[in-house]
Amino acid sequence: MNIKQVNRTFMMIIAPFFGMLLWMLISTLTIQLSDSAIKLPDLQVWNDKNSQIMQGLDDAGSTVHFTVDTIEKSSKLYNQITDVTSSIVQTASAQAKRPETIYNRRITSKLGTPMDTVHSDKITAELYRIHQSTYSGYALKVKLKDPQAMKMTLGKDKAGGSETTMQAVKRYGAVAGVNAGGFADGSGKRYPLSTTMLNGSYVGGFEASYKDLTFVGLDKKGGLIGGKFHSQAQLDALSPSFGATFVPQLLSRGIKLTIPEKWSKSPLRAPRTVVGNYKDDQLLFMVIDGYNESGSSGATLAELQQKMINLGIQDAYNMDGGGSSSLIFKGKVINSPSDGQLRPLPTHFLFFK
Repeated sequence: MNIKQVNRTFMMIIAPFFGMLLWMLISTLTIQLSDSAIKLPDLQVWNDKNSQIMQGLDDAGSTVHFTVDTIEKSSKLYNQITDVTSSIVQTASAQAKRPETIYNRRITSKLGTPMDTVHSDKITAELYRIHQSTYSGYALKVKLKDPQAMKMTLGKDKAGGSETTMQAVKRYGAVAGVNAGGFADGSGKRYPLSTTMLNGSYVGGFEASYKDLTFVGLDKKGGLIGGKFHSQAQLDALSPSFGATFVPQLLSRGIKLTIPEKWSKSPLRAPRTVVGNYKDDQLLFMVIDGYNESGSSGATLAELQQKMINLGIQDAYNMDGGGSSSLIFKGKVINSPSDGQLRPLPTHFLFFK
C-alpha cells in the first residue's frame, strides 16, 4: 500500500469524528446566537412589565390613600351616629321616666318634705311626719327596686317566738322595720294570728278567713296583695311571698270599704299601723301615735281611711295597732309606743338596703 492509499484510508477513518466535532462547534454557536436572540426580546418585555408594575404601584398608592381617607370619614360618621343614637336613647329613657317622676312628685307633695331618706339600688325609703288636727304620727314611703329589699320575719325565727321590731331590725341588719300582723298568746308563747306566710311557705298551714280577718303581704314580684281568702287556691293564685293577718281592709282600688262596726268603735281611737300601695306599686306605711289603747287618743280607722284616699292610695289594710305599733328607721325608734316601750311581737316587716 502506497502513501496515498494510507492517507486516504486514514481520512476515511477520522472523517466521522471530524464531522462530529464540526457539528458540535456549529451547534454551540447556534445556541449562543439563539440565546442572544432571546435575551433581546425578553429585555423589552421586562421593561414593559416594569412600567406596568410601576404604574400599578402608583395606582395602588392612590387607592390606599383613598381607602384610608374613606375609613377615616366612615369612622367619624360612625362616631357621630353613635353619639346621636346614645343621645336619642338617653332622651327616650328620660322621657320614659318622666311620667313616673311626675307621679312621684305629685304623691310626695301631699306628704311634705321627708325627715330622712334611705336610697340604694334596691330600695328608696322616705320618712315623713304626719300632723292632723286629731292625730299625729309618721309615714314611711317605700319604693322596692328589688323584691328582696323587704321581708317578713318571725320572732326569734320560730313559731311562738316574739321580739321587738328593734330587736328584729338589729338581728337582721335591716335599715327599717314596721310591726306586722296580729297575734294570740298561749302557754307563755305568742303566735301569729290566722294565715301567715314566710318565704313562700305557710306557717302552721292555711286558714280560711273568718270574722273579717284579712291577709296582707307581698307577692314574689314585690307587689302588695291582700284580702279575704276562703281557700288556699285563692291565695296561692296570687303567688304570695310572705304576709300576716289582721283586720280590716280599708280600701280596694281606691274605693272605701265598709269598716265593721266592732272595729270602728272598739276602740274608737288608738295607735294604728296601716299599709297601702300607690298606682306605681310604691308602698306607704302609716304609724299613728296614741297615749294608750282606751280609745281616747290616736286615730279612728275612718280617719285613716280618708287620709289614705287623700294621699292617692289604692288598696289599704289595717295592721296590728295599740301597743304593737312600731316604726324603726336607721336604728332609731321613730314613733312613741303606747306601752312606753316596744312590745315583743311574732311578726315584723323589715326593709334592706
